[in-house]
Amino acid sequence: MRFDIVTLFPELFDPFLKVGVTRRAYTTGQVDVRLWPLRDHADNTYRRVDDRAYGGGPGMVMLVEPLERALAAIRADRVEAAPVILFSPAGATLTQSRVQALAASPGAILVCGRYEGLDQRFIDRHVDEELSLGDFVLSGGELPALTLLDAVTRLQPGVLNAAASHEQDSFSDGLLDCPHYSRPETLGDDAVPPVLLSGHHAHIATWRRERQLELTARRRPDLIAAARQAGRLSRADELYLSKIRL
Repeated sequence: MRFDIVTLFPELFDPFLKVGVTRRAYTTGQVDVRLWPLRDHADNTYRRVDDRAYGGGPGMVMLVEPLERALAAIRADRVEAAPVILFSPAGATLTQSRVQALAASPGAILVCGRYEGLDQRFIDRHVDEELSLGDFVLSGGELPALTLLDAVTRLQPGVLNAAASHEQDSFSDGLLDCPHYSRPETLGDDAVPPVLLSGHHAHIATWRRERQLELTARRRPDLIAAARQAGRLSRADELYLSKIRL
């Protein structure tokens, strides 16, 4: 899997690639991340990659030509074709299902915008998909790119210490995760739920599923509706949900 990242700030990525549980995927090349500094593809003395917007207004616009030269260099260097993804407030919200699809793909070319955005002609000509982290605005696409890298990399085989860890993550089955507990067994007046100390795996599984359903129903009822529509809720799930007072 390979990700090529077009960015004005490649230095933002270096610390991320060297820390945390995902670093082994980058150091071994399991996930190949290549940074393409956009200013290297400018054709002027000042390495300028932006200019004022036609029609006036505040802020600068990233120029088409340096972006196209960077993209051409990436495509010449890649063996496999890859989609071009732009991080933009106008994009579809990044979801776990989209992350899972990308995790099973050969990778992508990630374009990190800055300033007021990119010249629309580059988007129209080259961008296959626009993604957003949510209804808020960041200074650039680097943080969304890092977020996408982390989400995709942790799904790769062998990256997490326990192979099944990501299968229990929030959103992996369309619902939020259940609560988790560890030592000490008692913390003041708060104790670990007795069922988790019982050693009875079926009862523990039922407790976790019920807590998962309850938490999702209270905080994200939209996810319950989506799971119901997709047929992911069992009869036992529906029976338990009918007993919850929201």
